[in-house]
Parts: sequence; structure tokens; C-alpha cells
Amino acid sequence: MRRFIGIAALMIVIALVGQSAMAQSFKFGHINSDELIQSMPEYDSATVKLEKFRKELVNALELMQVEWNNKSDAYQKESKTLSDIVKQTKEQELMDIQKRIQDFQANAQTQLQNKQTEVFQPIYTKVDKAIKDIGKENGFLYVFDVAKGALLYFDETKSTNVMPLVKTKLGLK
Repeated sequence: MRRFIGIAALMIVIALVGQSAMAQSFKFGHINSDELIQSMPEYDSATVKLEKFRKELVNALELMQVEWNNKSDAYQKESKTLSDIVKQTKEQELMDIQKRIQDFQANAQTQLQNKQTEVFQPIYTKVDKAIKDIGKENGFLYVFDVAKGALLYFDETKSTNVMPLVKTKLGLK
């Protein structure tokens, strides 16, 4: 009998603990990180830096292209009067310039991507930290980023938009 009472009491405790655990409400939040990032003043300055760097690369490429065009035009005009050895030398020079242009384009693309990472990574890190801090401080179980496209549906009545909280945390209006 004692054993039966002990098992019954244990089952009642387990049932009560289970009910209280199920009665807890889970908090879900959502945010559009792209919208948040674009509202930050750091975003504008990073965009300006990246655009300045891109223009610098484009200008250098245009200068190389002008050099190639000038030499190509000169070669076209003179080619009929040049000896074979001079023609070969001029053609090689044009091919060398063309290769430099191609190498520069490939290198410039890599450098532009690296610069983009360099100027935007601190912003992404800051936003990520603020979202995680808000999630912890406000007891959210999940905070979904609707900008990333992974979230196909959410019920706005049961999910909190944490954008105002994160903006306040970051000191944005």
C-alpha cells in the first residue's frame, strides 16, 4: 500500500510539473535585419567608402582600356607599313595589355568583395549582438529574421516585432 501511495504521489507531481511546463507561453520575435542595417548611420558611411573604392578601381580600369584602345588604333593604322618583326612586337604588346586588363579585373573583383566585407562586417556583428541581447533580455525563445527569406509564414499577433527594441538598443530612431 505504501508503495502504491508513493507511486501515485510521484505521478501527481509529474503531472503537475508537466502541466506547468506546458502552460508556459513561448515568446517568438521577428525582425527585418536588412531594414535595420539600412537605417544605421554606419551603413551610409560604409556604402560611401565602398563606392569610393569601386570608382577608384573603375578609373584604373578605364585608363588601362584607353591605353589599349590607343595602341590598338595606332597598330591598325600602321600595320600595313610595319615589318613582320615590328608587327609581332606590337601584337605581343597589345596581348600583354589585354592580359593585364583581365588580371586587373579579376583582382579588382576580389578586392571589392574583400572591401565590402571589411566595411560591412562590423555593422553585421553589431546588429547580430544587439538582436541576441534583446532576445535574451526579453526572454524570446526565437527571433526570426524575415529578411533572410527562410521564414515563410509567421502570425504577427503571436510574434513580437523586435525592431523597435533593437533600434533603441543601438541608439537609433
